[in-house]
Amino acid sequence: MFSSLTNKVQQHTYSYRIPRGSMNIKVVIILLVLPSICLGQNAPDPLYGYFAEVAGQDGQISVNELQRALTASGIIGSYRVFSRATCAILISVLDRDYSGKMGLNEFQEMWTALNQWKESFARFDSDRSGEIEAHELQSALSAFGYDLSPQAQGVIFKRFSEDGNMPFDDYVFCLVKLRAITDHFRRRDASQNGYATFKYDDFIQVTMIY
Repeated sequence: MFSSLTNKVQQHTYSYRIPRGSMNIKVVIILLVLPSICLGQNAPDPLYGYFAEVAGQDGQISVNELQRALTASGIIGSYRVFSRATCAILISVLDRDYSGKMGLNEFQEMWTALNQWKESFARFDSDRSGEIEAHELQSALSAFGYDLSPQAQGVIFKRFSEDGNMPFDDYVFCLVKLRAITDHFRRRDASQNGYATFKYDDFIQVTMIY
């Protein structure tokens, strides 16, 4: 079926619409405070030593190294292996030097974001099951400012859940990808009216990069 996508098709443009309210994405930045560490104004960054240990000699963290580090950290709340796909998208969205790896500043930013997502995960996990269910994800997306139809929410939950539940690492994957695609959409929605136009090739690059 993919062989039917000719050059002629690629020159066409495609329009996509999301509800107007979806533009109001709330971003909350908070500081990650590691246990039993007090940060003074001139204190060294407590993440540097951990980063150096994980990164090794090249001073960069690869997808596999990040997966091992996040699995060992226990941030997922269980003994599961942290999702490699989530590690890959975290590096992708933070990789400003296009090295394909994560430097110290990117690592610090990731820890701050993970702390934020962990708090929101706990807040929306209303039954304290350690996983997000469909109605809990609906509450989370609404709180983050996404005004999506029940059909769209259902598609998202089905894509990122496992057996009807969404563990923390897949929750992170879901929010990062949704935010990244929304940002691409907003840059093309010049009038901020919920409409954007993509060339076919552009659309493929936006959706397939993550």
